[in-house]
Amino acid sequence: MRLLILLVFASLTFYACQPSGPVADTIYHNARIWTGDSKQPSASVLGVKDGKVLFVGEDYEGYQGPETELIDVEGRLLIPGFIDNHTHFLEGGFQLASVELRSAQTPAEFIQRLANFAGQLPDDGRWITGGNWDHEAWGGELPRREWIDSVSAGHPVFVSRLDGHMALANTQVLELAGITRDTPDPQGGTIVKDTQTGEPTGILKDEAMSLVYPVMPDRTEAELDEALQRAVQHALSLGVTQVHDVSSFGGWTDLATYRRAHEKGELPMRIYSFVPISSWGRLADYVAENGTGDDILRWGALKGFVDGSLGSTTAWFYDPYDDEPETSGLLVSDTLELRKWILAADSAGLQIGVHAIGDRANDWLLGVYAEAIEKNGQRDRRFRIEHAQHLTREAIPRFAQLGVIPSMQPYHAIDDGRWAEKRIGPERIKTTYPFRSLLDAGAPLTFGSDWTVAPLNSLEGIYAAATRRTLDGANPGGWVPQEKISVEEALRCYTDANAYAGFQEDKLGKLKEGHLADFVILSDNLFEIPPEQIKDVEVVRTVVNGEAVYVR
Repeated sequence: MRLLILLVFASLTFYACQPSGPVADTIYHNARIWTGDSKQPSASVLGVKDGKVLFVGEDYEGYQGPETELIDVEGRLLIPGFIDNHTHFLEGGFQLASVELRSAQTPAEFIQRLANFAGQLPDDGRWITGGNWDHEAWGGELPRREWIDSVSAGHPVFVSRLDGHMALANTQVLELAGITRDTPDPQGGTIVKDTQTGEPTGILKDEAMSLVYPVMPDRTEAELDEALQRAVQHALSLGVTQVHDVSSFGGWTDLATYRRAHEKGELPMRIYSFVPISSWGRLADYVAENGTGDDILRWGALKGFVDGSLGSTTAWFYDPYDDEPETSGLLVSDTLELRKWILAADSAGLQIGVHAIGDRANDWLLGVYAEAIEKNGQRDRRFRIEHAQHLTREAIPRFAQLGVIPSMQPYHAIDDGRWAEKRIGPERIKTTYPFRSLLDAGAPLTFGSDWTVAPLNSLEGIYAAATRRTLDGANPGGWVPQEKISVEEALRCYTDANAYAGFQEDKLGKLKEGHLADFVILSDNLFEIPPEQIKDVEVVRTVVNGEAVYVR
């Protein structure tokens, strides 16, 4: 009888200890959780089940079962996964295996790096691309084809400036493309020519680069697939769980590459793929036939261009450049055609993001967006301006008034800030990268990297937005410091705000019950260290759909 009583008691105790509700697959405890959710901003425990957040709180009693994995976060900061609003993702994958010229500080170093890279390649005439050079690093002198002809070792060389708005071609490439002293500038581009001889120097700006693309070899599916996997692993190591890929040149090829990987189960992060706005009709038909994808891979958005870049003196301003007074920038697209595409694509219900950097470019684009709203009627369209770097004071409140998303990249501020004033003077820089002003005006500000133009690391972007310390160390208190924002505001721009920018705020960007379980564990607490140290913080673990896809 006594044995029976003990067995009954043990049985009752066992069942009393079992969870009464759903059981978590994984529980992260002893964490400092920033949820991004104003209703429950912090917690210490998070549970995951079937790829979603099961609960967020202070205690996991009632959610642990015999198969639940317990992970001790050891007091570290756990935050939603970073979403990057603007990348050239596949190009980034290729760049990871290409020549690195960004950190070259002198012409001699530029030449030597290219020579070293060419010397390691097989003697098969393959192209050398990538580069990401910055002539401002050595005082602003543009490189010339004579620098690299003798070290190219028989390889065609076409290496871009870091902003992607101009490139250096060696003589072999110019000959392949048929570019001579008599070749006129294409619309929206410039062939830089020697002032003495009239011969092309090798520098091609914006649409002039398009003269080379037809003679470049097509990338194979295998090369594209390999580049994607390099990019994915790099992103996950940095806690980036989703990118908005706005590659408007290779857009349809890129989308096909992403779909191929997704169908094979080889896409362990999320991608929102944009295609060129000139193909809006094709995208409308594609969406009608295929939908807009799923939570891993989505499409249905378009990318266009108004102007070039500040570094290439091709961003479109009202007034001329201070250091090149003969120009105020240029239009990369025919504005009549671009306006027509925007109005038509909006009427088809597609999301639109257009590159605009100069103050005149931004004003023009805001005007077209306002026209589209008036013509096509009110709806939740979420127009985006990619970069929105240099604004008139009148433009800043218009973003909130029109519901236009400023899709910005804060690392550019600490990069361009080294030399921007010599380009546009002391007055125009007061409203350049105006993060604080846009937030105060109620604009739905979002952040990203513009990788490969800038590093993919979101932590470096948060550092840039919160400190505005230029890369040369010349502005320890911040460049245009009145436009700094808080660490928490910057973090929100990389998480919840970007989920909104991609129509996913109901499932991503916050850590709350029912949202997709994308999150990151960091080596240090962003809210407890000086903002100046944030750029040195590392990612310890990246989780997508509840699965650990990167562990340091």
